[in-house]
Amino acid sequence: MSEDKPADAVETAHAEVNAIPNGKGHEPGEEITASAKTPSADTGEKPTRNENTEANLQESQEFLSGMEDKKTPQFTDFEGKTSFGMSVFNLGNAIMGSGILGLAYAMANTGVVLFLVLLTVVAVLSSYSIHLLLKLSGIVGIRAYEQLGYRAFGTPGKMAAGIAITLQNIGAMSSYLYIVKYEFPLVIQAFLRVDKPAGEWYLNGNYLVIIVSIAVILPLALMKQLGYLGYTSGFSLSCMVFFLISVIYKKFNTPCPFTDFSFNSTASVLNVSAMDPGGEPDPSCIPKMANLNSQTAYTIPILAFAFVCHPEVLPIYTELRNPTKKKMQHVANISIAVMYCMYFLAALFGYLTFYGEVEAELLHTYSRIDPYDTLILCVRVAVLTAVTLTVPIVLFPVRRAIQQMIFPNKTFNWPRHIAIAVVLLTFINLLVIFAPNILGIFGIIGATSAPCLIFIFPAVFYLRIVPNEEEPMRSFPKVVAVCFACIGFLFMIMSLSFIIIDWTSGSSKASSGH
Repeated sequence: MSEDKPADAVETAHAEVNAIPNGKGHEPGEEITASAKTPSADTGEKPTRNENTEANLQESQEFLSGMEDKKTPQFTDFEGKTSFGMSVFNLGNAIMGSGILGLAYAMANTGVVLFLVLLTVVAVLSSYSIHLLLKLSGIVGIRAYEQLGYRAFGTPGKMAAGIAITLQNIGAMSSYLYIVKYEFPLVIQAFLRVDKPAGEWYLNGNYLVIIVSIAVILPLALMKQLGYLGYTSGFSLSCMVFFLISVIYKKFNTPCPFTDFSFNSTASVLNVSAMDPGGEPDPSCIPKMANLNSQTAYTIPILAFAFVCHPEVLPIYTELRNPTKKKMQHVANISIAVMYCMYFLAALFGYLTFYGEVEAELLHTYSRIDPYDTLILCVRVAVLTAVTLTVPIVLFPVRRAIQQMIFPNKTFNWPRHIAIAVVLLTFINLLVIFAPNILGIFGIIGATSAPCLIFIFPAVFYLRIVPNEEEPMRSFPKVVAVCFACIGFLFMIMSLSFIIIDWTSGSSKASSGH
């Protein structure tokens, strides 16, 4: 687990006690002193810090260099050696998940223009949210999401942040392993040209998920620091670039409307509207610029889920070499911008290949044309590799949240570090083996914990931690923060109510299959 350091030179001695490394090696008295009231104790210094950002950054650098000598023993497994590039890879990998596979389906249910607007809004809001988190960690000298919650609301705040991170990331890991469970057997089957599996163990997704978890994910999840995963993150992202290139290539090599490979009951349904007698373009092959239907409800949570990297931001910030708020914001902005482009292109070309026929999981749609297409088989292997390598990145913040909630006063301990990873992976494997459709996972988790982590918590923590003497409630930053929290609540209520209406009306594709 990465350790957190205070990041501001002008904290008083009193506040330095509150600047918890990561809740593991701090003084016992911290639980009493670092309450919601503490920010007001050192308000005298803060207006000067916030008026001049450059000075703020300079101070944090001086403080960090000073910290090396004074406090190193407390940060037993923190060295801050991860380069800028590796941090971008790690954060990009945390953002890039299996969400990209559902984006073409999301675009089919919103239309191209509406999708682009929503994607842009979510990307900008995610970047602003990271700005709030970094600003808070600079003010209080704590680089742990849970400890920001503690500083704002005491133990309830810490538990709320820890639980949201745990739910969010367990949902993300479940969806990644769900892809392994569902895709891996199909890939092996296609490579071996097995048309009708006779129950071979190596074609059983449940066994394969367990094997991948033990052989690949567990060793990476046992790394002491996130920084070491930069190389696997880079490889994971390159796999997704290959996926994107293949989706673009396939657009120009797939006829519309496509003919189903297996002429079964679905083939007749698919091609009902096939040829237009007038010789005009097939109406099912014209992209819709805006489209609203019952499935539009799923689009907003899927998009929100697509940019959630907030639990990973502070751990990555902690391990960044020569960390400053500005440098970490650059890491976040570059990661979000690159993912934004990849998301839009993957969604656009996936949608323009299949239009209304696109499925909730894009790669399955290609298999309906030709299950033995070599390029698509390679793409599936690449996506499997990418999502498998993302699981350890997402597991780190969950383990950190569990340590913050259950073992707040403990220093780093290998047996506990290993045990938490093993228990988490076991639990997620059980969840995946008995899990519902991937879209159901996206919808529910995206509609609850994602708005908390992106919108509500950063804004509410900001309102509580920044004292009114420094920024009155009517000051511009605080008004924006209030609006930001309101957006989060609206977003959560809207998404959940859409999903509930959708489920109760029984029209949801998500509950009926892929």
